[in-house]
Amino acid sequence: MTPDFQKAHIAGVERVAAWSDVLDDINVFPVADGDTGRNLITSLTPLRYLEKNLEDTIHKLLLSARGNSGNIAVQFFSGFLTADSYATLAQAAKFGRDQAWQAVSKPLPGTMLTVLDTLVDFLAKCDFENKAEHVAKIIDLLEESVKSTPELLPKLKQAGVVDSGALGMYIYLEGFFKRLIGQHNEFRPISTIFQGLLEISPSYQVEMAEGYCVDTVIHYDKNAAEKVSRLSQYGESMVVIPHNNYLKVHFHTRNSREAKSRIESFGDVVHWTDDNIGSQIKDFTRLHPQGAIHIMTDAAGSVTREDARELGLTLLDSYIIAGKRSLPETLFSPAELYQTMRQGIRVSTSQASVFERHQYYQRVLTQYPKVLYLCVGSVFTGNHDVALNWKAQKDPDGRLTVIDTGAASGRLGAIVIATARYAAQSKDPQAVINFAKRAVEKCEEYVFLDKLKYLAAGGRLAKSSAFLGDVFHVKPIISPTAEGAKKVGAVKNRDGQLRYALAKLGGAFDSESSPFVMLEYSDNRDWVNETVKKEIQARLPSAEIMLQPLSLTSGVHMGPGTWAVAFLPPAVWD
Repeated sequence: MTPDFQKAHIAGVERVAAWSDVLDDINVFPVADGDTGRNLITSLTPLRYLEKNLEDTIHKLLLSARGNSGNIAVQFFSGFLTADSYATLAQAAKFGRDQAWQAVSKPLPGTMLTVLDTLVDFLAKCDFENKAEHVAKIIDLLEESVKSTPELLPKLKQAGVVDSGALGMYIYLEGFFKRLIGQHNEFRPISTIFQGLLEISPSYQVEMAEGYCVDTVIHYDKNAAEKVSRLSQYGESMVVIPHNNYLKVHFHTRNSREAKSRIESFGDVVHWTDDNIGSQIKDFTRLHPQGAIHIMTDAAGSVTREDARELGLTLLDSYIIAGKRSLPETLFSPAELYQTMRQGIRVSTSQASVFERHQYYQRVLTQYPKVLYLCVGSVFTGNHDVALNWKAQKDPDGRLTVIDTGAASGRLGAIVIATARYAAQSKDPQAVINFAKRAVEKCEEYVFLDKLKYLAAGGRLAKSSAFLGDVFHVKPIISPTAEGAKKVGAVKNRDGQLRYALAKLGGAFDSESSPFVMLEYSDNRDWVNETVKKEIQARLPSAEIMLQPLSLTSGVHMGPGTWAVAFLPPAVWD
């Protein structure tokens, strides 16, 4: 059998995606900022789309790398990707491992570096064999390596967890090696393998920290070694990866603005992101609600990763492809996406694979006794059928409930958020399911498009109709229903859109009502917040109005300038 390395790498990435929430939940080293899962997905997604030219893939990985774990992992894969046969696996793994160790200014055992050492040591002693028992031996050794991390890093032992980066690499390599030999559906749940090592001890005291986690890419002309040496003085947790005429740099700093000013003297800063460590630690220490039933949904509803963390939800992402870049939708920058669309660059969406979705279902059922999947409308995607088929085969006890909401974007988001809040206060799973069904029945949404051409680009409208509509400044109003997105009106301008929205709200509620209203924006947050929200507040002073970014799946199909309003009547809670 000829090994399919590309499919093996994809399986590894998809395994990490499914377990990324768990990685975030145990991320206490080097700081408790709860972002290892997010960073690994962001960093490794280019492995889903391997280029024929290896250098192109490595360059994409460098641009995507985020956080300590992501940058170290990317450096490993810059070597590991050179494997193209069973015979070259050992050499490629060693090359990548050596690169990873060299990238870190202060490398420590007890991280993913220890897992990579274990892999390299085994492959150096035993030629890789296409046998289930051989791969099982590799996985067993990697498992023990992950379990050793609390003994190597005191902070992990105090917290009572394994290292999240090490676990992420284990999850990846298990998916990779099993897919490589055709065992891609045979996985033991991570929560079973590492039982007792995936929940932070109640006695653990999180150390607060301030500053910023920076990832940047610098283009330079010469003297790379001298620049790498100087960079080490600008921050902590420094990872520096030279590649061609670029330096990929990750570090923690007290002052990101000052650090950026200094680093600009090294060369052209072509990419820069900084996350507030203090804010991330505060989010990490916030208790997750544990209600009667765990809620899972699709990110195609306007629910963010921040919402999911606050409400204890599981989100299933679709993927956004913009030009040559692809990311899960909740990790793609909305500003970058809408700018790309306005520039005329092709943007599209794709579903997660069936394998990835199955991995999510397996994960949540190993973590929670009962799960409610509020699925995006079956008229929009095949997610509902995929979930039901898996349930029929893998859920004999009926612990997973799947509801076809018939909804997307803000209508789905409002249903999910309201249901999650209700679940957090309820001890009765069936009561939560009944609440969700009432919310599906009662929730309405109206979406206001700025341009028709984006619907046409996605094949959802004849291009000639889009052209004529835009020429005559027709701004359609649509409503997502169980039968699909229906056109319910059209206006000439923003003022007309606002009048339509206020009329719908006024027809549904009197001034004393207290509905739950979700306002969604694309690249027009200021206008939606300062104009639309204030007008609704003036008419419905008792309403709860939640300002949300439009799901990027919806944003791709509807385009920049889109906004929407979804609402639930207070009677749903009765």
